[in-house]
Amino acid sequence: MALAAGTFWWTSQATPAPESTFVLLDGSRQTTAQLQGQVTLVNFWATSCTTCVAEMPKIIATHDKYQSKGYNTLAVAMSYDPPAYVVNFAQTRKLPFSVAIDNTGQVAKAWGDVQLTPTTYLVNKKGQIVKRYIGEPNFAELHQLIEKLLAET
Repeated sequence: MALAAGTFWWTSQATPAPESTFVLLDGSRQTTAQLQGQVTLVNFWATSCTTCVAEMPKIIATHDKYQSKGYNTLAVAMSYDPPAYVVNFAQTRKLPFSVAIDNTGQVAKAWGDVQLTPTTYLVNKKGQIVKRYIGEPNFAELHQLIEKLLAET
């Protein structure tokens, strides 16, 4: 299920990102703790979600723009997304960031029971969620926030 662009949830209080283990397409694992020290965009998406597919070039461009400055992107495919579709999408689109498959649904549940795609979280260097977007983010605003978070020590 997808929502209209620009719907977001904001908290003035940063909350710790939930402890999760992400299983990446290459079979390796990444934990929430490993995200600390960099600003990370965690994007829950599905190959069947038209908004997710439409926003992916902007997520790639954002990743390319900031990755050399300590920014990371982690795309988490929903449990109902067939793994073969996710692998094919990641390869044909040449996604330049880590892609995980949440095959049990436990990661989406831990991150606030994510059911709508795309749902995107921005995590600061301390491992705290500072913003959650449901639907496609306003990328100009997102870039401003990323720059602010990258400047923090």
